Amino acid sequence: MSKSNASRDTASTSFDDRPELTERERDILGLVVQQFVDTAGPVGSRSLSKHFDIGLSPASIRNTMADLEDMGYLGHPYTSAGRVPTKLGYRTFVDNLMDTPALTPSERRALTLQLASLVTDTDELLRESTRLLSQLTNLLGVALKPNLSSGTLEQLDIVPLTGQRLMFVLSVSGGLVKTIVLGFESDLRRSELSRVVSILNERLAGLTLKEIRETHEERVRDINDPTGVVQFIMDRSAPIFSEPKEARLRLGGTQNILTQPEFQEPDDVRRFIEVIEDEDRVVEWLETVFDVDPEAIGQAAIQIGSEGLEDMNSYSIVTSPYSFGGTVGVLGVIGPTRMDYGRAVALVESMASVVNRPSGEEDRDGESMSADAADASGDPSDA
Repeated sequence: MSKSNASRDTASTSFDDRPELTERERDILGLVVQQFVDTAGPVGSRSLSKHFDIGLSPASIRNTMADLEDMGYLGHPYTSAGRVPTKLGYRTFVDNLMDTPALTPSERRALTLQLASLVTDTDELLRESTRLLSQLTNLLGVALKPNLSSGTLEQLDIVPLTGQRLMFVLSVSGGLVKTIVLGFESDLRRSELSRVVSILNERLAGLTLKEIRETHEERVRDINDPTGVVQFIMDRSAPIFSEPKEARLRLGGTQNILTQPEFQEPDDVRRFIEVIEDEDRVVEWLETVFDVDPEAIGQAAIQIGSEGLEDMNSYSIVTSPYSFGGTVGVLGVIGPTRMDYGRAVALVESMASVVNRPSGEEDRDGESMSADAADASGDPSDA
């Protein structure tokens, strides 16, 4: 088994005192995980001997599996059955034994070509990303939009609407946009409003929304403003410059994950639907990726069962942060603890690298995505 992923930070600090394994035990553990992921059924020693060229008798394999069970790496679901990996077994597998397979050329094309036309539409980009991740893994694709409070304001526009209302449009780094409509009981002259908006942009553009919320009064209160808009902004700064209330969470492919054997019983489906419908809990679970490594843009983190949140005990999540011009979001997949972690990691990391828009590169997104698409379509490995 390869150790190519030993350097990946997979939230394993709680397993530092795990029992040491011999080379034979490591090999058997890796094969048990591999076969259990493939079959969703308990793994016996005779089955391992039949399917893999291990060079050991079924009796020797059985003894090794018993030792692994004694150490907590394998479990026994019921009498006279084979073994299944425990959370410790999965964690040791993903930390030390797992290979991350390369994506096929067609999969690379699917990730790049299908997203290329959506590069300027953040919502649709994330929606399609979750759909593709689900389609390629048979898990639930998830995406968390970046936290706007950390984003830099690029431009503020104020648009008068009918019925004495104003629409505030905040363009934030990374192509993100927030709009909010508020009542404003005053007639505005376009020329006066344009002048005030221009001054507001001189004072506020280049600051994060959090900085604006905390310092806006000292920055704008001296503006000569016959329109009353500046005072209105000072009075209503919280809703204007706060995090949008609309959902940050995007889910894709529920129909795909429900084909997994773990969701064949109605009660299992109901419990899973209850989990993903609790948006606040799922967002909290996704945001724990930042506790692993907030700088790990494009690098997957793996949380198994209750390593994330206690009520997520039956599920695992593979996530990667991505950047939209300095604001950070999360992409990933959620599924049962029995999942193909290596493939999930490969797809999530690749998707995050496609979606990622580092600060200063927003203007080149269309060109770079098109170039990547051209490279993918002409990949010599297709031959």
